Amino acid sequence: MLPVDPAPTRSPARVVALAGAVAVVLTVVLVGGLDVYRLGGSTRHLRRTISEYALGPQRWVFDTAVVLLVLGSAAILAVLVRRGVTRWNSVAAVAFAAWSVGLALVVVFPKNNWAIGPSVGGGIHRFGSLLAFVALPVAAVLLARPWRRDPVWGAHARRTSALGLLSALAFTPILYAIAVNAVVGTPWWRVIPLGYVERLLVLTEVVAVLVVGLWAVAATRSAPPAAGQPEYKPSNTSR
Repeated sequence: MLPVDPAPTRSPARVVALAGAVAVVLTVVLVGGLDVYRLGGSTRHLRRTISEYALGPQRWVFDTAVVLLVLGSAAILAVLVRRGVTRWNSVAAVAFAAWSVGLALVVVFPKNNWAIGPSVGGGIHRFGSLLAFVALPVAAVLLARPWRRDPVWGAHARRTSALGLLSALAFTPILYAIAVNAVVGTPWWRVIPLGYVERLLVLTEVVAVLVVGLWAVAATRSAPPAAGQPEYKPSNTSR
Protein backbone atom coordinates (compact mmCIF):
# COMPACT_ATOMS: atom_id res chain seq x y z
CA MET A 1 0.00 0.00 0.00
CA LEU A 2 1.28 3.45 -0.85
CA PRO A 3 1.74 5.91 1.99
CA VAL A 4 -1.12 8.34 2.46
CA ASP A 5 0.12 11.90 2.15
CA PRO A 6 -1.93 14.98 2.84
CA ALA A 7 -3.24 16.72 -0.27
CA PRO A 8 -3.61 20.49 -0.48
CA THR A 9 -6.70 21.58 1.43
CA ARG A 10 -7.94 23.61 -1.53
CA SER A 11 -6.94 21.18 -4.27
CA PRO A 12 -9.18 21.15 -7.38
CA ALA A 13 -10.26 17.59 -6.61
CA ARG A 14 -11.36 18.58 -3.12
CA VAL A 15 -13.36 21.52 -4.46
CA VAL A 16 -15.06 19.27 -7.02
CA ALA A 17 -15.86 16.62 -4.40
CA LEU A 18 -17.30 19.20 -2.00
CA ALA A 19 -19.33 20.77 -4.81
CA GLY A 20 -20.72 17.35 -5.71
CA ALA A 21 -21.74 16.63 -2.12
CA VAL A 22 -23.36 20.08 -1.77
CA ALA A 23 -25.29 19.53 -5.01
CA VAL A 24 -26.70 16.27 -3.60
CA VAL A 25 -27.77 18.05 -0.40
CA LEU A 26 -29.46 20.80 -2.42
CA THR A 27 -31.41 18.13 -4.30
CA VAL A 28 -32.85 16.87 -1.02
CA VAL A 29 -33.67 20.42 0.07
CA LEU A 30 -35.46 21.30 -3.17
CA VAL A 31 -37.54 18.12 -3.49
CA GLY A 32 -38.23 18.02 0.23
CA GLY A 33 -39.29 21.66 0.05
CA LEU A 34 -41.84 20.83 -2.64
CA ASP A 35 -43.34 18.10 -0.48
CA VAL A 36 -43.43 20.29 2.62
CA TYR A 37 -45.07 23.10 0.62
CA ARG A 38 -47.75 20.75 -0.68
CA LEU A 39 -48.32 19.25 2.76
CA GLY A 40 -49.92 22.55 3.76
CA GLY A 41 -52.92 21.56 1.70
CA SER A 42 -53.17 17.77 1.88
CA THR A 43 -51.09 14.61 2.21
CA ARG A 44 -52.82 13.03 -0.80
CA HIS A 45 -50.18 14.28 -3.20
CA LEU A 46 -47.60 12.10 -1.46
CA ARG A 47 -49.33 9.09 -3.01
CA ARG A 48 -48.24 10.41 -6.41
CA THR A 49 -44.75 10.06 -7.79
CA ILE A 50 -42.18 12.80 -7.34
CA SER A 51 -41.86 13.26 -11.10
CA GLU A 52 -45.44 14.53 -11.27
CA TYR A 53 -44.03 17.86 -10.14
CA ALA A 54 -42.66 18.12 -13.69
CA LEU A 55 -46.23 18.31 -15.02
CA GLY A 56 -47.09 21.43 -13.03
CA PRO A 57 -45.86 24.93 -12.25
CA GLN A 58 -43.09 23.53 -10.00
CA ARG A 59 -41.36 21.83 -12.92
CA TRP A 60 -38.39 24.20 -12.78
CA VAL A 61 -37.78 23.25 -9.15
CA PHE A 62 -37.98 19.54 -9.92
CA ASP A 63 -35.74 19.83 -12.98
CA THR A 64 -33.19 21.93 -11.10
CA ALA A 65 -33.07 19.37 -8.27
CA VAL A 66 -32.50 16.43 -10.60
CA VAL A 67 -29.92 18.27 -12.70
CA LEU A 68 -28.02 19.11 -9.51
CA LEU A 69 -28.09 15.43 -8.57
CA VAL A 70 -26.80 14.45 -12.03
CA LEU A 71 -23.95 16.97 -11.89
CA GLY A 72 -23.13 16.16 -8.28
CA SER A 73 -23.01 12.44 -8.99
CA ALA A 74 -20.77 12.98 -12.02
CA ALA A 75 -18.42 15.17 -9.99
CA ILE A 76 -18.20 12.58 -7.21
CA LEU A 77 -17.45 9.79 -9.68
CA ALA A 78 -14.76 11.86 -11.37
CA VAL A 79 -13.00 12.45 -8.05
CA LEU A 80 -13.20 8.79 -7.05
CA VAL A 81 -11.56 7.82 -10.33
CA ARG A 82 -8.98 10.58 -10.07
CA ARG A 83 -7.98 9.50 -6.56
CA GLY A 84 -7.69 5.83 -7.49
CA VAL A 85 -10.73 4.53 -5.56
CA THR A 86 -12.14 3.00 -8.75
CA ARG A 87 -11.46 2.97 -12.51
CA TRP A 88 -13.52 4.42 -15.34
CA ASN A 89 -13.90 0.99 -16.94
CA SER A 90 -14.95 -0.79 -13.72
CA VAL A 91 -18.50 -2.11 -13.41
CA ALA A 92 -18.99 0.12 -10.36
CA ALA A 93 -18.06 3.27 -12.31
CA VAL A 94 -20.21 2.27 -15.28
CA ALA A 95 -23.19 1.63 -12.99
CA PHE A 96 -22.64 4.96 -11.23
CA ALA A 97 -22.56 6.69 -14.63
CA ALA A 98 -25.74 4.82 -15.62
CA TRP A 99 -27.42 6.27 -12.52
CA SER A 100 -26.62 9.77 -13.80
CA VAL A 101 -27.76 8.94 -17.34
CA GLY A 102 -31.06 7.58 -16.04
CA LEU A 103 -31.67 10.74 -14.02
CA ALA A 104 -30.86 12.89 -17.06
CA LEU A 105 -33.49 11.00 -19.08
CA VAL A 106 -36.02 11.67 -16.32
CA VAL A 107 -35.47 15.41 -16.77
CA VAL A 108 -35.35 15.49 -20.56
CA PHE A 109 -38.43 13.29 -20.95
CA PRO A 110 -41.17 14.11 -18.40
CA LYS A 111 -43.54 11.36 -17.30
CA ASN A 112 -46.81 10.73 -19.10
CA ASN A 113 -49.65 13.13 -18.52
CA TRP A 114 -52.39 10.52 -18.39
CA ALA A 115 -55.03 13.19 -18.94
CA ILE A 116 -53.66 13.29 -22.50
CA GLY A 117 -52.50 9.70 -22.91
CA PRO A 118 -49.32 7.63 -23.28
CA SER A 119 -46.32 8.95 -25.19
CA VAL A 120 -42.89 7.83 -26.37
CA GLY A 121 -41.31 10.39 -24.04
CA GLY A 122 -43.21 8.90 -21.12
CA GLY A 123 -41.85 5.48 -21.96
CA ILE A 124 -38.29 6.84 -22.05
CA HIS A 125 -38.97 8.51 -18.69
CA ARG A 126 -39.96 5.17 -17.16
CA PHE A 127 -36.86 3.53 -18.61
CA GLY A 128 -34.67 6.28 -17.20
CA SER A 129 -36.24 5.92 -13.76
CA LEU A 130 -35.76 2.15 -13.79
CA LEU A 131 -32.17 2.49 -14.98
CA ALA A 132 -31.33 4.94 -12.20
CA PHE A 133 -33.08 2.98 -9.45
CA VAL A 134 -31.37 -0.29 -10.39
CA ALA A 135 -27.92 1.11 -11.23
CA LEU A 136 -27.28 2.99 -7.99
CA PRO A 137 -27.46 0.00 -5.59
CA VAL A 138 -25.24 -1.98 -7.96
CA ALA A 139 -22.74 0.88 -8.12
CA ALA A 140 -22.64 1.35 -4.34
CA VAL A 141 -22.16 -2.33 -3.51
CA LEU A 142 -19.50 -2.92 -6.17
CA LEU A 143 -17.66 0.29 -5.38
CA ALA A 144 -17.43 -0.68 -1.73
CA ARG A 145 -16.68 -4.40 -2.04
CA PRO A 146 -12.88 -4.27 -2.52
CA TRP A 147 -12.40 -1.71 0.25
CA ARG A 148 -14.53 -3.00 3.14
CA ARG A 149 -11.53 -4.34 5.10
CA ASP A 150 -9.12 -1.65 4.05
CA PRO A 151 -7.59 0.24 7.01
CA VAL A 152 -7.96 3.60 5.26
CA TRP A 153 -11.28 3.42 3.39
CA GLY A 154 -12.94 0.50 5.18
CA ALA A 155 -15.43 2.61 7.16
CA HIS A 156 -16.47 4.59 4.06
CA ALA A 157 -16.80 1.37 2.09
CA ARG A 158 -18.96 -0.33 4.71
CA ARG A 159 -21.31 2.65 4.93
CA THR A 160 -21.55 2.77 1.15
CA SER A 161 -22.27 -0.95 0.95
CA ALA A 162 -24.94 -0.74 3.66
CA LEU A 163 -26.73 2.12 1.87
CA GLY A 164 -26.51 0.24 -1.42
CA LEU A 165 -28.13 -2.83 0.12
CA LEU A 166 -30.77 -0.65 1.80
CA SER A 167 -31.53 0.95 -1.57
CA ALA A 168 -31.97 -2.48 -3.13
CA LEU A 169 -34.30 -3.45 -0.29
CA ALA A 170 -36.33 -0.27 -0.80
CA PHE A 171 -36.83 -1.29 -4.43
CA THR A 172 -38.38 -4.67 -3.57
CA PRO A 173 -41.97 -3.35 -3.09
CA ILE A 174 -41.94 -2.27 -6.73
CA LEU A 175 -40.74 -5.72 -7.79
CA TYR A 176 -43.56 -7.23 -5.71
CA ALA A 177 -46.09 -4.96 -7.41
CA ILE A 178 -44.81 -5.97 -10.85
CA ALA A 179 -45.08 -9.65 -9.87
CA VAL A 180 -48.68 -9.14 -8.70
CA ASN A 181 -49.46 -7.45 -12.00
CA ALA A 182 -48.02 -10.40 -13.92
CA VAL A 183 -49.98 -12.98 -11.89
CA VAL A 184 -53.26 -11.24 -11.06
CA GLY A 185 -53.42 -8.46 -13.61
CA THR A 186 -53.85 -5.59 -11.14
CA PRO A 187 -51.98 -2.49 -12.43
CA TRP A 188 -48.69 -2.54 -10.57
CA TRP A 189 -48.89 1.13 -9.60
CA ARG A 190 -52.11 0.37 -7.71
CA VAL A 191 -50.71 -2.56 -5.75
CA ILE A 192 -48.60 -0.32 -3.52
CA PRO A 193 -48.75 3.34 -2.41
CA LEU A 194 -46.33 4.22 -5.18
CA GLY A 195 -45.62 7.79 -4.09
CA TYR A 196 -44.58 6.75 -0.58
CA VAL A 197 -42.50 3.82 -1.85
CA GLU A 198 -40.77 5.99 -4.44
CA ARG A 199 -39.92 8.65 -1.86
CA LEU A 200 -38.39 6.05 0.44
CA LEU A 201 -36.41 4.61 -2.47
CA VAL A 202 -35.22 8.02 -3.66
CA LEU A 203 -34.24 9.04 -0.13
CA THR A 204 -32.12 5.93 0.45
CA GLU A 205 -30.42 6.25 -2.93
CA VAL A 206 -29.69 9.95 -2.56
CA VAL A 207 -28.27 9.34 0.92
CA ALA A 208 -26.12 6.58 -0.62
CA VAL A 209 -24.78 9.08 -3.16
CA LEU A 210 -24.08 11.55 -0.38
CA VAL A 211 -22.15 8.90 1.57
CA VAL A 212 -20.10 8.19 -1.56
CA GLY A 213 -19.60 11.93 -1.91
CA LEU A 214 -18.18 12.14 1.60
CA TRP A 215 -15.87 9.27 0.69
CA ALA A 216 -14.72 11.30 -2.33
CA VAL A 217 -14.07 14.31 -0.10
CA ALA A 218 -12.03 12.14 2.27
CA ALA A 219 -10.09 10.70 -0.67
CA THR A 220 -8.86 14.17 -1.62
CA ARG A 221 -6.91 14.30 1.63
CA SER A 222 -4.47 11.73 0.26
CA ALA A 223 -2.22 12.24 -2.71
CA PRO A 224 -2.97 10.19 -5.86
CA PRO A 225 -0.30 7.71 -7.07
CA ALA A 226 2.70 9.36 -8.70
CA ALA A 227 3.51 8.65 -12.33
CA GLY A 228 5.05 5.23 -12.72
CA GLN A 229 3.95 4.02 -9.28
CA PRO A 230 1.31 1.30 -8.77
CA GLU A 231 -2.19 2.41 -7.97
CA TYR A 232 -3.29 2.64 -4.37
CA LYS A 233 -5.11 -0.65 -3.80
CA PRO A 234 -7.15 -2.14 -0.98
CA SER A 235 -5.16 -4.37 1.28
CA ASN A 236 -7.36 -7.45 0.90
CA THR A 237 -7.88 -7.65 -2.85
CA SER A 238 -7.34 -5.87 -6.12
CA ARG A 239 -10.14 -4.22 -8.04
